[in-house]
Amino acid sequence: MAGSTHLRELGELLKHRRGELSPAQVGLPERTHTQRRVRGLRREEVAELAAISTDYYVRIEQGRLAPSRPVLDALARELRLDGDQRAYAEGLIDQAAREGSRRTAPRRRPRPTVHPHLARLLGQLGGTPALVFGPRLDILAWNPSAAALLRDFAAVPEAERNYVRMVFLDPVMREIYPEWEDVARTCVEVLRMEAGTNPSDPALTALVGELSVADQHFRVWWAEHRVTHQDFGRKRIAHPEVGDLTLDWDSFRYAGAPEQQLVLWSAEPGTADAERLARLAGGAAPEG
Repeated sequence: MAGSTHLRELGELLKHRRGELSPAQVGLPERTHTQRRVRGLRREEVAELAAISTDYYVRIEQGRLAPSRPVLDALARELRLDGDQRAYAEGLIDQAAREGSRRTAPRRRPRPTVHPHLARLLGQLGGTPALVFGPRLDILAWNPSAAALLRDFAAVPEAERNYVRMVFLDPVMREIYPEWEDVARTCVEVLRMEAGTNPSDPALTALVGELSVADQHFRVWWAEHRVTHQDFGRKRIAHPEVGDLTLDWDSFRYAGAPEQQLVLWSAEPGTADAERLARLAGGAAPEG
């Protein structure tokens, strides 16, 4: 388990969070941060706060040691990890333990196909825009209403049908989100949370590498090691045909295929947004 990809990722998370905190934020006396040569907290300061040895903390941050649960509790408390960051850290430790028992080299898995039940459901949703995401937020399937609302996904090569990739690199997706920066930053945080289950996934490594080279925003935000988990939200869409819409979205994991999630878009009945969404759905061509 020592030196695993998951533990190195955990160490990077702790290191980045350490750099974001000042001594004053964690209650250290003024004398400890005079003439500082490092940004944020020193390793020995984190170790002191968590009541562990500096050597122990250094090995954790270097990815050479998995912290015990009590130590993780202390580090999460002193480094002010939020709920999503704490869950992400726990997932990395659990994955490292499983990785240590398998000792198998990472393999590129074939792109999954949409589960038949989800595919059938997409066809029955009619005027409700719906997508199915797979691992890494790959777009596996969609209905005509989703294509009318967001993008003609059929016109995008299958290998490029990844929601995060399209948000950053597809001009059409950039234009439809007036609050593009918020949407894009959230995509990065969701992708990193997803990556916690398999950070050595070759397809994920390729995606992150491509986006890091192609977009400075992605490169900076990925390096921040921020994570989030979202099952619902609201987005503004600037649609070229019906104008601006503010829609709610909800995500549902399918028990029959846990790596696939159904995402639905909706509007409050009786609103202008609902009327515009209905106009889009009415003009959406059925899949052929």
